[in-house]
Amino acid sequence: MPDPLTFTLSRSPPSSLPAWRRAGRKIFHVLRTYCHFVGPGMMISVAYIDPGNYAADVAAGASYRFKLLFIVFLSNIFAIYLQALCIHLGTVTGMDLATMLRVHCPRWLNYVVYVFGEAAIIATDIAEVIGTAIALKLLSNDKIPLLAGCAISIIDVVFILIFYRQHGTATLATRVFEYMIAGLVLGVLICFAIQLSHLHDTTTGEVFKGFLPSSELIQGQAIYQACSILGATVMPHSLYLGSGLVQGRLRQFDEQNNLLRPAAEDDEDSAPGDKIYEPSLRAIRSCIGYAIAECTISLLTCAFFINSAILIVAGASLYGIPGSANAGLPGIYHLLSNTLGASVGKLFAAALLLSGFSAGIICTIAGQMVCEGHIRWKIKPWQRRLLTRLLSILPSMVVAGSLGEKGINQALVGSQVALSVILPVISAPVVYFTIRSKYMTIICDASGHRVSSPAVLASSRAGENDPSLQRVNMRLHPVWAVFGVLVWLFITVMNVALLALLGLGKT
Repeated sequence: MPDPLTFTLSRSPPSSLPAWRRAGRKIFHVLRTYCHFVGPGMMISVAYIDPGNYAADVAAGASYRFKLLFIVFLSNIFAIYLQALCIHLGTVTGMDLATMLRVHCPRWLNYVVYVFGEAAIIATDIAEVIGTAIALKLLSNDKIPLLAGCAISIIDVVFILIFYRQHGTATLATRVFEYMIAGLVLGVLICFAIQLSHLHDTTTGEVFKGFLPSSELIQGQAIYQACSILGATVMPHSLYLGSGLVQGRLRQFDEQNNLLRPAAEDDEDSAPGDKIYEPSLRAIRSCIGYAIAECTISLLTCAFFINSAILIVAGASLYGIPGSANAGLPGIYHLLSNTLGASVGKLFAAALLLSGFSAGIICTIAGQMVCEGHIRWKIKPWQRRLLTRLLSILPSMVVAGSLGEKGINQALVGSQVALSVILPVISAPVVYFTIRSKYMTIICDASGHRVSSPAVLASSRAGENDPSLQRVNMRLHPVWAVFGVLVWLFITVMNVALLALLGLGKT
């Protein structure tokens, strides 16, 4: 059976067929091609349902019941939009965000963003270390201590070594890896669907009212928790993922259609063999819509539902109970077990374990993109995993040993607030690159091949007077560009307000 991409291009519905059958065949081909793209969006959605999200959503539900569901909704809209920009960036340029910064920005700026990117990876991994360890402790009835749980969490790198390939085409091993991650995400989704079915004394109207803005959102503590939700939802390392996971299918398209050209040097200081793949115009136009649609659907059906479900379960179970705001993940586990049954508590712990396990894998992949793209530091996955995990285990164990479960919960929520503060730094280049014609213009020949020879690219007006060359400007539409700037400003203002309130001691 031919590959879906090739099948879509070479087989079109015969015009002699009735209109309804032609429409049916067209829909079938679109769905079949869409299935070929399923995978990266699921991997990206994992970043939005890691243990840090659990802590942020549980604290928000325990403190404000359903009123912060509006922030969950708004954060997911921002996440979908920024991921669409990342996919656009990676598809048009053939480079992930880190590589774009190294190639096109001053060296000092590249290093500054790199430091923030690594800080985001470590903050993310702290939440995953603690969340996975807590889940193992709860599922084993306290037989697995936190330190042992942290050590066990490193086993996820085995799956990266077996299946994941960062560069190259979308091979069978890569597909298996993507489907494995999708299975973990679906497992989390099923766990929370079952938990929602066990809730009582909660009306649909109460829940949906939480998706509307509330005056309590501008209170000091509410802003703190809103920023933790924002940081947990629109995670900085996910922006690297979104821009880097799209190349495999683009390359596969070009290989199948004989459009693959020799890779170009990324800059004048490139080491031998340090090349960048440049997708053809046909590959870009054929893949970008499906890639954005797949990511959007994955985030809406998985990440948004799970984040909302966590907050709803916490709001329905913990709100109004003294001390529940600091109950944390163990607190909601015990409360669910006592009020709704032990099986519901185990489901919560199982979902937490699946989230921590899958998020740890994705965090490792993002970490590789950050260090390879920014500073060309190529490191094996297991080495990257050990390095990041060592940097995150030490502060996690210090907090757990000195402050106990209350300190763990504060560390989890605090790590998500740190991600929110880092977010404006990482998201600004995404918006900037995608609205500039300088980076989003493609020069190609009549066959659709990219032209990147120094003689051609040296002229900013290349292709305008040469009939053999074609210039295609793929920058964002002005409306979407303005929206992107407004999203970035909103995120920045929220964090500035948070830092001001923290400085005044009002959170």
